[in-house]
Amino acid sequence: MFRKRIGPHPHAGMAATSAVKSCPDIWELDNGSFAVIGVDKTAELLAHLPSDASCGSDERIVVIDRHVLLRAKPDIPEV
Repeated sequence: MFRKRIGPHPHAGMAATSAVKSCPDIWELDNGSFAVIGVDKTAELLAHLPSDASCGSDERIVVIDRHVLLRAKPDIPEV
């Protein structure tokens, strides 16, 4: 199911994350989709979504630290 981590381990190089004990993370799945582990901010952000965006009842708005995504960039496939 989880094929590989995208980017380094969130605590690599003693990086601090907002969750400290849990780890915001990005994973590529066997089917080519990506899974994001982050803080569920749906209740806080839902009312502020732009008019052309939506969040279905089976979806959540998940926030990860900026450095997690930026450090993962080299591992994100081009196609």
